[in-house]
Amino acid sequence: MFKKLISTAIIFTFCILNTGAANAISAQSVRIKDITHIKGVRENQVVGYGLVVGLQNTGDNSRHTQMTNQLLLQNLGMAIDQSNYIQKGASAAVIVTATIPPFAKNGDRVDVVVSAMADAKSLEGGVLVQTQLRAPNGEIVAVAQGPLSVGGASAKSGGSSSRTAITTTGRVPGGAIIERDIISAIGDENSLTLILDQADYTMAAQIANIISRNVSEAIAVDGGSVKVTIPQRYLTDRIAFISILENIRVNAPRERAKVIINERTGTVVIGADARLMPAAVAHGGITVTIQAYNDVSQPAPFSQGQTVGVTNTQIDIEKKEGSLVEMKANSTLGELVNALNSIGVTPTDLIAILQALRLSGSLQAELQII
Repeated sequence: MFKKLISTAIIFTFCILNTGAANAISAQSVRIKDITHIKGVRENQVVGYGLVVGLQNTGDNSRHTQMTNQLLLQNLGMAIDQSNYIQKGASAAVIVTATIPPFAKNGDRVDVVVSAMADAKSLEGGVLVQTQLRAPNGEIVAVAQGPLSVGGASAKSGGSSSRTAITTTGRVPGGAIIERDIISAIGDENSLTLILDQADYTMAAQIANIISRNVSEAIAVDGGSVKVTIPQRYLTDRIAFISILENIRVNAPRERAKVIINERTGTVVIGADARLMPAAVAHGGITVTIQAYNDVSQPAPFSQGQTVGVTNTQIDIEKKEGSLVEMKANSTLGELVNALNSIGVTPTDLIAILQALRLSGSLQAELQII
């Protein structure tokens, strides 16, 4: 069966008068610590190359894994002439990654993620051998070791295989030990900068104003940062000052009007402030179905003809009746969607209509397709 969709006129007519007045929404307050972070205080990523051993013939067969095994044993005092003396499949070369939190101290533990590099079938049941984790500048920050937690299982036999999760990646909870203190600078000599998690000019100005009125002088540098002067009495006790700043409450920002569309799943999420200007929409409503089936042509008796196969085609055309949707003045996009849903518009059709409205300038919102 072959299907062909041909667009024709189902008319949706609506007139929307937008005066630009937004519905009153009660302001909710949030703490500054929930929407900002301090400039310079950040996490650090580290990475290392290591070896997972103790695998039940699910390791990789790569040459570099055998060479790594040879070097490991030599470092442990064993003498091995050739790397191919080491049995394949019991170990796997891996990349080890971790994220070091700010202010981490010598001796702290963090989780590490271990991922196979070559053709290992599974890391289930393996143990990570001591691995050095380095920062981008090459400095050793942590050392990782321990048994892997894969969180799944896989099995293969007689050409059939089954698995419950990805088993070529695992974690070692608390497997890395920090080898040195992580120093994070908190501001400069007499000021610090608050970085908004999401840049917003209105919110930056609001934070600067409320800090200036209640704590200390502050200025919004741009839409994403606010510079705060540290009072003289807190220059030697910045943590106490930051604690005061973090717990100041400001009105929650109102986001820009947005419509989020996921074309793969047909999901449409519409923000509260999305509005429509006057417009009219026509959308497709004819479905053409073409079916092909085989038949046999039988000749008349004593005609010396031959029986042959033929293909017949049947074409059906289904036309939906036009529907009229009338919208009240100052209607929201949500009311439009509800009206279209009531007459059976599919999510795919709705997405196409919203895209056309945005191109025409009627949709007063940012359209994001994910």
